[in-house]
Amino acid sequence: MSWTALLLALAAVPLAARPALAWGDEGHKVIALVAAHYMRPEVLARVNALLATDADNQLTGHDIAAEATWADKFRDHVEGAKAHTGSWHFVDIELGSPDEAAACFGRPALATGQPAYPGFARDCVVDKVDEFRRELGDPATPAVERLLALKFLLHFVGDLHQPLHASDDQDRGGNGKALEPPIGKSRKLHAFWDTAVVISLGRDPEMVASGLIARITPAQVARWSGGTPSDWAGQSFTLAKADTYGKLPPAAPDGSYQLTETSRHMAADDAAMQLSKAGVRLAALLDGALSRPN
Repeated sequence: MSWTALLLALAAVPLAARPALAWGDEGHKVIALVAAHYMRPEVLARVNALLATDADNQLTGHDIAAEATWADKFRDHVEGAKAHTGSWHFVDIELGSPDEAAACFGRPALATGQPAYPGFARDCVVDKVDEFRRELGDPATPAVERLLALKFLLHFVGDLHQPLHASDDQDRGGNGKALEPPIGKSRKLHAFWDTAVVISLGRDPEMVASGLIARITPAQVARWSGGTPSDWAGQSFTLAKADTYGKLPPAAPDGSYQLTETSRHMAADDAAMQLSKAGVRLAALLDGALSRPN
C-alpha cells in the first residue's frame, strides 16, 4: 500500500469536505507530533517545560504542535516581522545554477555573542537552523533566547523539507506557476504544495502523524537522523528538481499547468515522506541540543 493509500484510508473523509489547512498549520503540527514520538522522553519533557514558559505568546497555543506554527504567525501578524524574518523560511536554490551560498545571501556571519534573533534580515533557513540550534544547546544562552530558538526550530526544520522552500525555477519557488484549473483554493504550484497536497493526507494532524509513524522503519530513523541542515536542503532540492518541477506536465499556451491525478498522487507520496523525514530529524536535532539539562 502506498503512502497515499494508507493515509487516505486513515482519513476516511472526502477531500471536498476538508477545510483549507496549510503546510504552515497542519503540516507543521504533523512534523512536531512525529518529532515528539521520536524524541527521548527526557528531551520531550524539557521541550514541554520550555514551551510552558511562553506566557507572552498570544499567537498560538503552548503545546508542541501549536508552537510549531508560531514562526508563520509571528511573520504574518507582528508589525515588521515579515520584512525581517520572511526570508528565513526558505533557501531558493536555482535549478539552473544551484548555489546554496548565493541562496543564503552570501552567508552573513553573526558576530561573537550576537543572538540569532534579530540577526540579519537577509538570511536563509539553512543558516537560521544552524544558528538557533547552537543557541538552544548552549547552557550560557539566556532563557528567553533559548525559548525563541526552540520556537523557530520547531518551524524551520519543517520548512527545510518543503521542496519549494529549497528550490527555485526563477518563479519564486513555484509562485510564478499558475494552476488551471485550481486545485481546491490553490491557484499556484507553491500553494498546492503548501495546502492541497497536505490536505490530501488528512484533516487531523494527530491522525496523519500516527499514519506516518506506523510506516517509518527503524532503519529509516537511523538513516534520516544524520546529516546537516545543508544536507537536508540539498535533498529537498533534488526532490524538487526530479518531481515537483521535473514531472510537471507541459505548460498550456497561456503558461498555466494542469496537474494530472498521477502527479497529484506523486506529490502526496512525496509530501508524506518529507513530513516523516522532517519529524525524525527535528527529534534528532532537539535530542542533540537538549540531551543534558541546562
